[in-house]
Amino acid sequence: MKKILKTVVFIFLTISIIGCNNKKPSKTITENGEINVVTAAEFKEKSANQIIIDIRTPEEFASGHIEGAININLFDKTFVTELSKLDKSKPIFMYCRSGSRTSSAVKKASNLGFEKIYDLQGGIINWARNNYEITK
Repeated sequence: MKKILKTVVFIFLTISIIGCNNKKPSKTITENGEINVVTAAEFKEKSANQIIIDIRTPEEFASGHIEGAININLFDKTFVTELSKLDKSKPIFMYCRSGSRTSSAVKKASNLGFEKIYDLQGGIINWARNNYEITK
């Protein structure tokens, strides 16, 4: 009996370790489309010549941002209005400081009809950690 229990525990731990080591970003499906959480490398590659939205405050944006990004502050009451002015047929790439605010912005964008939304995993902190350029 102890042998069976040890085998079951071993299999469970092995599966858990393999699952924790999976570096593929997660995806969330919404009513309007697919939200892709992408790594810094994927974000850099896919966002070239696309709409990049920094959802941080203007002060955070001024301290450094991804080149080509526009600043639409998630906490500003005009966030949805400003976002709705953008071309919904184009993919949008969103990021914040660490990635925690972006999920809220992504939901709002999805509700507005954006279908291709990319969320930078780990935010601009992860971008900087990967030694990608930050513009001031």
